[in-house]
Amino acid sequence: FPFPYAPYLIQERFMAALYSALEGGRVGIFESPTGTGKSLSLICGALSWLRDFEEKKQEEEARLLALEDSGQQQQREEEEERRKHASAAEPGRPASQGAAGEPDWVTAFVRRKEERDAVDRLKEEQIRRKKREDRLEKIRHNVQLKYAVKRKRSEEEETKRLLQLSKEVLSEGAGMDVLEQLDHNEEELILAEYESDEEKKAVSGVEEDDDDLEEEHVTKIYYCSRTHSQLSQFVREVQKSPFGKDTRLVSLGSRQNLCVNEEVRRLGALQLINDRCMEMQKNKHEKKSDEENEGKKRHVSRTVCPFYSYEQMQFLRDEVLVEVKDIEQLVALGRETKACPYYGSRYAIPAAQLVVLPYQMLLHEPTRSAAGIKLKDQVVIIDEAHNLIDTITCIHSAEVSGSQLCCAHSQLLQYMERYRKRLKAKNLMYIKQILYLLERFVAMLGGKQSYSNFFFSPFPPLLSGTVLKSINDFLFQSQIDNINLFKVQRYCEKSLISRKLFGFVERYGGPAAAVTTNKENQKLAGLQNFLLTLQQGCDKEGDPPMEAENNQLRTASPLMQIEGFLSALTNANQDGRVILNRQGTVGQSSLKFLLLNPAVHFAKVVQECRAVIIAGGTMQPVADFREQLLSCAGVDPARVMEFSCGHVIPPENILPLILCSGPSNQQLEFTYQTRDLPQMMDETGRILCNLCNVVPGGVVCFFPSYEYEKQVYAHWEMTGLLTRLATKKKIFQEPKKANQVEQVLVEYAKCIKRCSQAGGQMTGALLLSVVGGKMSEGINFSDDLGRCVIMVGMPYPNVKSPELQEKMTWLDKTMPRAAGQAPSRVLIENLCMKAVNQSIGRAIRHQKDYASILLLDHRYARPAIFNKLPQWIRERTQVKPAFGSAFAELRKVRTCILHPA
Repeated sequence: FPFPYAPYLIQERFMAALYSALEGGRVGIFESPTGTGKSLSLICGALSWLRDFEEKKQEEEARLLALEDSGQQQQREEEEERRKHASAAEPGRPASQGAAGEPDWVTAFVRRKEERDAVDRLKEEQIRRKKREDRLEKIRHNVQLKYAVKRKRSEEEETKRLLQLSKEVLSEGAGMDVLEQLDHNEEELILAEYESDEEKKAVSGVEEDDDDLEEEHVTKIYYCSRTHSQLSQFVREVQKSPFGKDTRLVSLGSRQNLCVNEEVRRLGALQLINDRCMEMQKNKHEKKSDEENEGKKRHVSRTVCPFYSYEQMQFLRDEVLVEVKDIEQLVALGRETKACPYYGSRYAIPAAQLVVLPYQMLLHEPTRSAAGIKLKDQVVIIDEAHNLIDTITCIHSAEVSGSQLCCAHSQLLQYMERYRKRLKAKNLMYIKQILYLLERFVAMLGGKQSYSNFFFSPFPPLLSGTVLKSINDFLFQSQIDNINLFKVQRYCEKSLISRKLFGFVERYGGPAAAVTTNKENQKLAGLQNFLLTLQQGCDKEGDPPMEAENNQLRTASPLMQIEGFLSALTNANQDGRVILNRQGTVGQSSLKFLLLNPAVHFAKVVQECRAVIIAGGTMQPVADFREQLLSCAGVDPARVMEFSCGHVIPPENILPLILCSGPSNQQLEFTYQTRDLPQMMDETGRILCNLCNVVPGGVVCFFPSYEYEKQVYAHWEMTGLLTRLATKKKIFQEPKKANQVEQVLVEYAKCIKRCSQAGGQMTGALLLSVVGGKMSEGINFSDDLGRCVIMVGMPYPNVKSPELQEKMTWLDKTMPRAAGQAPSRVLIENLCMKAVNQSIGRAIRHQKDYASILLLDHRYARPAIFNKLPQWIRERTQVKPAFGSAFAELRKVRTCILHPA
């Protein structure tokens, strides 16, 4: 395997295992701890396979073509031979017959025809490939071509500007009627005539013209990870690798990351950006048809996107394929070439060898097909996959609040009233259906049934609480089982109604501007004011920081959220549940769709792909993936392979200990019943005090929840333990708000650096964080930032949460019992251990790093739980019944570090 430097032994093993998994078309679960160069191993292993695969394919093609040339020669000779035979044969005897009762010359002819077709296909493909390679080669070497394109572009811009100027001068002269123009803008808000798909097919019978985009998809590798920063990091690794020069790589992202049209970017919310972009494209297509039907009386000026130009995007596509670029470089290129990176990068997919994209794009089928991703016979690598199951569940779950439902209803009603005369019957029918759905949803949350005073009477204080229903029950009870949700959903997509509604609300803005002309509208204004009080009611109770986040959601049309919920309701009945969450008023209540069976959405991926690799730093416990994802998705167990490699650090660089009791012999067991006892909190404090005396640098202590962390902190403050801790380490707490995490980390790192240089009584810092919080994933405590990681208790998930209970019930119904344990019990343990493994894996980040890991709870020593620790930690873990011997081990580490032999 080509590698930028001499690989570790485990990297070689990793690449060999990866290669064989891809070659054999398997589903692989690969675990390689962070700090062992996983990305590079993935790149070099997978791209080596792809290179060999392409070479084999080309050799095979060459062989077939050579065969054909010699075959034609042979065929001529055979025919000569046959002619001679035929004349010599007895006239009455039929020609000899093949096995299927066909004369053998027919069989031979059919076989030859198939061979010939295959060869023709190969020839076409070769020509296509040749063309593509020549084109890219030309771009690589031809700088003049670039300048020509640039010059042409600047000339076009100049002409555009002059035209614009002359238009403005003319319109000033004519003193155009301003009102007239306003109406033009309003035209954009009216829904275009809508035909449902069946009618359309009957009328047109022609497919949309996508043939110019249809390019052969070469065999490729789709690499996905969770965040854009992880993807950019991966692309940089590819650039450094030996494959960096000649790999065709495309980075895909959302419009939010890739859009270069400032006017659209300013909208901020992803949903708004998407809708605005789609609308501009629609305008572009309509513009073409408008120009053809110039004779029509009203010609609306509609905005189109200047970056959406086919020529420029083709140019961008080729640029992308020539040289490996990450998202930032792609956007910069888009700005420079005036081409849309979002669509330009999509055009590059068919010819690319490596496509780098976020989880959501690959795992969500509508997004996948919209992006033109074809998985048939391709390879998919999912990195950072430790929470793949949760990710799939999240992508396909949806939630809408009561206030969003009310708000959407009021907006849609006003929209319908205002444009009733202009809307076609089909549109009115669908709008009424959507209004009816919204009314029924509000009723399900306990809103008033009678329509006339639908929202007026303030809601009775509802019985709060949570109810779970299967999809079918929900549809029947809300009396919407007679509505075809698939059609409504398609209507929302095609008519862009939420976009039009957003424009309408933006225009007639807040409740003050509610149009009050006729009786109907006065009623509506009252309703608007009522909705306002309802929303303010929500805000008062929510804590202030939430408001900023809510505002962003609220600025997007609430109908967009609701569309997501409707499409979730079209899942199969057994795979999901609807959760009615009733709080105080309807406005604060919500409807949530919960996906129980993530395998249904993953099955497509596994079935279509040639091979799927699920990789991560800590994949233990692996059973989850095997059972919940793969076996439910119908994967043959023989096709699944597992690979887990050790760590690159020497064994003595890590000291994992399981502590069963504290300094005063108090047994450590942090269950819900015992963890609040003062003596447990005191014991935890004593352990920390002792550790902070001997551990240099940073100590990170994980608690099961924010609440518990607060409680312990307050208790320590009261007993004066905090002041004792603070003499050795400066204490930091993990903030709840995401935007403050960075700040705390910077301070924490600075403090440790300062202490190590100054060398006084203060030896570093102590960071109190929370499992599953911002610090337990994706943040590295390498070197002095984390010399000791402590896990207080076992972070079991909240078993009382209705979502989890439903999932447990579902697992018990559908999964076999494993080793005498109920699947729900296993799920709880696995969720807990996944969280633990994520958190303790933060400490060791490279070959020379060292740290100690302390698990405070005697339950960690139970075999079922102990075996769920990552292998490289498990092999070195010691169980310490008493604190004394554990403390001695820790001091030993310290002496080794301070005075190496």
